[in-house]
Amino acid sequence: MERWVLFLDTLRQRADNMIEHERQGMPPLLHFKHETILDARTFDTPANYALLRITEVGDDCWEDCVDDSKPPVIVIDPRAGHGPGIGGFKRDSEVGMAMHEGHPVYFVMFYPEPMPGQTLADVHHALRRFVEEVARRHPDHPPVLYGNCQAGWAATLLAADCHGLTGPVVLNGSPLSYWAGDAGDNTMRMLGGLSGGNWMAHLVSDLGDGRIDGAWLAQNFENLQPEKAIWEKYAHLFSHVDDERERFLEFERWWNGFYFLSREEIMAITENLFIGNKLESGEMRICDDCTADLRRIHNPLVVFASRGDNITPPEQALGWIPRVYADTAELKAAGQRIVYLINPHVGHLGIFVSASVAQLEHRAILESLDEIEALPPGLYEMKIDNPSGDRDCHKPAFTVTFEPREVSDIATARPVDTLANVAEVSRINETAYDTFMGPWIRAMATPAGAEMMQAMHPMRWTRLMFSERYNPWMRYVRSTADTIRETRTPLAENDPAILAEREALDAIGRSLGAARIGRDEAIAAVFKALYAPGFGLLPTRGA
Repeated sequence: MERWVLFLDTLRQRADNMIEHERQGMPPLLHFKHETILDARTFDTPANYALLRITEVGDDCWEDCVDDSKPPVIVIDPRAGHGPGIGGFKRDSEVGMAMHEGHPVYFVMFYPEPMPGQTLADVHHALRRFVEEVARRHPDHPPVLYGNCQAGWAATLLAADCHGLTGPVVLNGSPLSYWAGDAGDNTMRMLGGLSGGNWMAHLVSDLGDGRIDGAWLAQNFENLQPEKAIWEKYAHLFSHVDDERERFLEFERWWNGFYFLSREEIMAITENLFIGNKLESGEMRICDDCTADLRRIHNPLVVFASRGDNITPPEQALGWIPRVYADTAELKAAGQRIVYLINPHVGHLGIFVSASVAQLEHRAILESLDEIEALPPGLYEMKIDNPSGDRDCHKPAFTVTFEPREVSDIATARPVDTLANVAEVSRINETAYDTFMGPWIRAMATPAGAEMMQAMHPMRWTRLMFSERYNPWMRYVRSTADTIRETRTPLAENDPAILAEREALDAIGRSLGAARIGRDEAIAAVFKALYAPGFGLLPTRGA
C-alpha cells in the first residue's frame, strides 16, 4: 500500500512537471548553462531553430573546459515529436562528454511551434548558417556534427547538398536507407502501408490547423513495444519506487514535452524519406537549385547503430552504403572514409541518452577523431576493447581499432518492389484525399478545434489526469506520500513476498511481449498479402 501511494505520487509529480514545463514555454532541458548565438526565427526565411553555445559545466566555465586546439562539436537533437535536450539533459551525455574532452560545444535547439509554412528547406538553410557561424568562430578546425536520429539525416543533407561540409559527421541511430531490411521486419513501416500511406499524416495535419502534434509520433513509438513502454516502465517504477522516482521524473520531463511540426515538413518527410526513399537514391530535392546526393559526401562519416534498436536497425543505418557504392573499390576511388560502430543490445534512445554509452562509445569516438580523419579511404568497423569493464574510462584504459570491411559485408535485403507498391498506393490515396477531402477539412479546421484535439490526445490526458489541477483527490495522495516517506522502511530485496511480486510482474510483461509478437506477425502477413509482388493482391510492377 505504501508503494502504491508513492507510485501514484510520482505520477502526480510527473503531471505537475508537465504543466509547469508548458507554462515556461517548454525550454530545452539542457543540464548545462548556455547562451543563444543565432535565432533562426529572425532570419529572412525564418525557422523555429536556434544555435546555443554551452558556457558552463557544473561550476566550470567555458575557459576552464575548452581546449582551443580541438575542433568544435555541434550536437543536433532529433525533432521527431519531442523537444530538444536529450543529447545533454544530464552530465554524462553527448554534450557532457564533448565538454569533458575539451571540445567547444554548441547545441542546436528548436521551439515548440514551427514558423507558419515552415519547410524542410527553411530548416536546412538555418542549420547550414549555424554550421557556418561555428566555423567562423573556429577557423582552424572544421566543426564535428553530432546528429541524433532525425537530426542525423538532417546533418547528412548538409554534407550531401551542393555546398557540402568538411568536418566529420557522427550519425547516431539515424535512418538513411528506409527500404533496407526485410519487408516484414519493421512494424512502423508496415503500419504505414496498411494505413494507406501519406494521406493519414496529411489528414492529421489538416485537423491540427496546419500542424502535426508530436504526441502522435510519441504514441507510435510506444506502440512498437507496448510491453516495455506501457507495462515494464511502470512496473519497474512501482517495484523500485524508493530509488527510481528521480530518474523516472527526469526522463519523463523530456518524454512528455510534445512539440509540433508544420504540415509542409511532415509531408516532405513522409513523401521523400519514409515512403519515397529519395535520400538514398539521390532524388531528395532540398530546394529548386539543389538536390542531395550522398556521393557528394567526402568528409568522414561515423555511423553508430545498435542491434537492439527497433526504430533504426543497423540495416537502415548502413544499407545506403552498398546502394551508393557498388563495391569497396568504388568507395575508395571516391575518397570516402566511413566508420561504423554497432552496439549489441542498447535500444534506440539509449544510443544518445544512456550514460554508459556516453561514457564509453561517445568518448571513444571523440578521442579517436584524429585517427578517423587520418584513415585512408575505405569502409571500417570501429572496435572498442575495454578489458577493465569500466565504461567511465579514457585511453589507454580502452583501445580502439578500425578493422577494414568490404561494402559487400553490409549488403541487406531490399524489398524494392514491395515498398514501391506501398509508394504507389500512397501516391494514389494522397491525390484522392487532397482532391476530394482535404479542401473541406482545411476549410473547417480552426485553431480552437486543433487545441481541443491536442488537449484530448491520449498521450496528454493519461498523464494530466494525475495532476491536482484536474484531479482533486491527488492532494490527499501527496499528503499521504509525504507522511509515508518520513517513516518508510522498505522490505528487503530478497523478501519472499517481493520475489513473488517481481515474478508476477515479469510474467505479465512476458505475456504482453508474446501478444505483441503475435500482433507483429499478423501485421506482416497482411502487409505481404497486400503488397508483395507475386503474392500480394496488387499486380507485380511492370505487369
